[in-house]
Amino acid sequence: MFGFGRKKTESRSSLNQSQGRSFLEIVGLSSEAEVSMEDALGVPAVWAAVNFIAGTMAGLPLSVYQTNAQGVKAKVRSTAANPVVDMLHRTANDDLSSYQWRFDMFVGVLTEGRDVTYIERDSAKRPINLMPLPGAKAKMLPNGRKQYEYRANGVTKIYDQAEVLDMTFMLRSDRVSHRSPLRQCAIAIGKAYNANKYGSKLFASNGLPAFVLEGPFNSEKSALRASENVADATKEAARRGANVLAIPIGHQLKALSHDPDKMQLVEAQNFAVVEIARIFSLPPTFLQDLSRATFSNSEQQDLHLVKHTLKRWVEQFEAELNLKLFGRNANRFAEFNLDGLLRGDYKTRMEGNSTAIQTGQLTPNEARSMDNRPPLSGGDALLIQGATVPLDGHTDAEEPAPESEIDNDTT
Repeated sequence: MFGFGRKKTESRSSLNQSQGRSFLEIVGLSSEAEVSMEDALGVPAVWAAVNFIAGTMAGLPLSVYQTNAQGVKAKVRSTAANPVVDMLHRTANDDLSSYQWRFDMFVGVLTEGRDVTYIERDSAKRPINLMPLPGAKAKMLPNGRKQYEYRANGVTKIYDQAEVLDMTFMLRSDRVSHRSPLRQCAIAIGKAYNANKYGSKLFASNGLPAFVLEGPFNSEKSALRASENVADATKEAARRGANVLAIPIGHQLKALSHDPDKMQLVEAQNFAVVEIARIFSLPPTFLQDLSRATFSNSEQQDLHLVKHTLKRWVEQFEAELNLKLFGRNANRFAEFNLDGLLRGDYKTRMEGNSTAIQTGQLTPNEARSMDNRPPLSGGDALLIQGATVPLDGHTDAEEPAPESEIDNDTT
């Protein structure tokens, strides 16, 4: 089966090894093939999925808000008294930007399945720095709380649950250990890896398939010697571009595998993209698979991305930040702005701002602040289209008199 980093312990005789090389290992479909974490990231679809989600989450605007007694929300500005605002939005610590911290965090979650960050606080217990703890291990205490063990430079440190941000892809039933999506779906990723590996071997030999040599062999050594001679001759013929290969009398050379078209190698790789997209809940379009993309479904896939993929990560990350940075029942909270996904779509952004201003949902200055533009005089008033009036409004037209007041005297 496919594994990540497991060593082979089984030993084989020289004959079994030569037979394995002649079929499974040459073709690249050995049932014992190992796929390390680096090999998995070498599969283009896995690489694209991890980078896409991590980069998207790292690039979303992340702000801190505060609610008053009436529940009105207002954005908190970065000041000396509010260092957490700058920590989340710009710099996680003196050496790490907020973008890079979030990107690295989600790469860890999407590959290893977990990422832990230590929250450094000042004397007033305010969060001032976020320090990544790669490889930190969690354990459950008898009181039901977690502790995290981190070892670096020969020194082991223990952190309480409230001192760290713990982001996981999926926890196991013990609520402590975690699952890695790449390890959990190693078979599907291994098939994609082996398809790429076989394709590279095939094209490295100028498109020549694997062969089997049949003939009257008197011993195991003569069979090995003949197969090695034919293999060397085949490679030399391919190097020189020769079309004819001389075979000893009484022997036959048959192709062991088919060409990539008959083997449906392209179809297998395309299916692997769909499988990997399922692992990360991504539409295949975002893994650069446009085989089923149309003008009509592209917008729906954008909605799918936000509603069914990013929404989960946004809410999980916000919940962890708010609990660990501000505590329970706090009137401050961190929140992502998903409108940041439209940063590169100028036309849609302007049309949305225009509609919001004309319907009294945003002031002109609020819309300008979204593009980091300075406020203007008179731009803090809510506006509405002048033609919009209440349904029960009265007009200036004179209402007709009641029928009972009409003079019906004809005399």
